Amino acid sequence: MSTRKQLKALAEARRGVIVPGAFNALSAKVIADLGYEAIYVTGAGVTNMWFGMPDQGFMGLHEIADHTARIRDAVSVPLIVDADTGFGNALNVRHTVRVLERAGADCIQLEDQVAPKRCGHFSGKEVISTEEAVGKIKAAVDARHDPDFLIMARTDACATQGFDAAIERAQKFAEAGADILFVEAVTTPEEIRALPRRLAKPQLMNMVIGGRTPIFGAEELAGLGYGIVLYANAALQGAVAGMQKALTVLRETKRIDEDPALVTPFDERQRLVGKPEWDALEKRYT
Repeated sequence: MSTRKQLKALAEARRGVIVPGAFNALSAKVIADLGYEAIYVTGAGVTNMWFGMPDQGFMGLHEIADHTARIRDAVSVPLIVDADTGFGNALNVRHTVRVLERAGADCIQLEDQVAPKRCGHFSGKEVISTEEAVGKIKAAVDARHDPDFLIMARTDACATQGFDAAIERAQKFAEAGADILFVEAVTTPEEIRALPRRLAKPQLMNMVIGGRTPIFGAEELAGLGYGIVLYANAALQGAVAGMQKALTVLRETKRIDEDPALVTPFDERQRLVGKPEWDALEKRYT
């Protein structure tokens, strides 16, 4: 089964599959190595880790495409790719779909914010009109070469127009051909419980650590009927915490030994990047 068909099956099973976010190829390899069934290529993570900047629309199409291609080379699990607003109007969305499909994405996420977008859990968001957003989803659906390539439609309207308006938008996105729906930044447990009852398409629920949405366990979200439970930046936040911890010890003690509670052992690091396989190839060709 192709990775695109695998991802569609995961979403439609509605068993709350946890999908962590990757911000580069090594983080993707760690996620896949731990047995996760799909990976989210996070725009916020790429912006934070690549530029050292906040998630406020600084990432461009070709930067996320480059990261997607590198991650696709590194892992074989399905990839959901954050395409922000599609980087322009409906015509730009067509181009975005072609570029990211060619780069190895299995699904792209498109949102309805005004450009430049910002993190869904920041203040100051604005959304485009429903008509323009629907047109962009239609453009994405028409642009894909592979019918198994998935379109995820995200709405940020809950923060600006209210929960019912966000549901109405999501339903129109489904009618326009979106395969997966994503209502971002709901703020109450009641809203989380209501979404699967009110929208028929498979849905993603975003668990932002420290964000505005209450944290639910994946098993509970599966019981409610969610297909995907996104932890877009758990790996990033864990990596930053690990760097801060290790470098603080180095600063204070002037040395770091190979303590697995503090740093990944040298041999484990080499295993993750595939050094034994590269050594075998070197012997094969010499």
